[in-house]
Amino acid sequence: MLTNSKQTIILLLSLLFVYGMLAYTFANQAVFWYLYAFTLLVCIAIAILAGKIEDQLPTWKFLLFGIGYGTITYGIIRFGYWLAPYINDSLVQSVQKFLTNYGPQNIWHYILLVFIVAIGEEIFWRGYVQQQLKRFMRPIFAVIVTAILCAISIALSGFMLGMIAALVTGLIWGFLYEWRKSMPLVIVTHVVFVLLLFLVLPLT
Repeated sequence: MLTNSKQTIILLLSLLFVYGMLAYTFANQAVFWYLYAFTLLVCIAIAILAGKIEDQLPTWKFLLFGIGYGTITYGIIRFGYWLAPYINDSLVQSVQKFLTNYGPQNIWHYILLVFIVAIGEEIFWRGYVQQQLKRFMRPIFAVIVTAILCAISIALSGFMLGMIAALVTGLIWGFLYEWRKSMPLVIVTHVVFVLLLFLVLPLT
């Protein structure tokens, strides 16, 4: 059993590791997918070793609800993208630039996206960071702070609209995890969202 001080140190070091690795990863587009996947594999290991993952829903529920919540999340982001040109034309161009630089380009990228990226982000941010922050604050604030921390990781790419999207989805999935106490549900939600976003009904 880790003491509170050790848990806090591990949390801070893990965040420093994530931000440091992602800053380097976003600066090296040629190896982005490999470094990003590696970073999230380390994050998964940290979360499993130092945290506790909740799973309180039967399989049929987290699959069914995950499809629904993932579709709803996609709809919200799609609506935001539709609004973007009315706010600033350059916002749409920034999406296209980000997808060109970092979007999935082949089957290997989609495999990493579904089986490492989506799973890793949820296990680390919602399953580990959010739960650790609950030692210091109420759950509602832990969800908000975790969503902000997650959004900062995307901001390192310079993609501000992506940062906002990460904040919105982080809030949705964070509250969903606190409500349903099911990591498989949040993972399925995230997977459905990214498949809709990048493969089935892409924004561009």
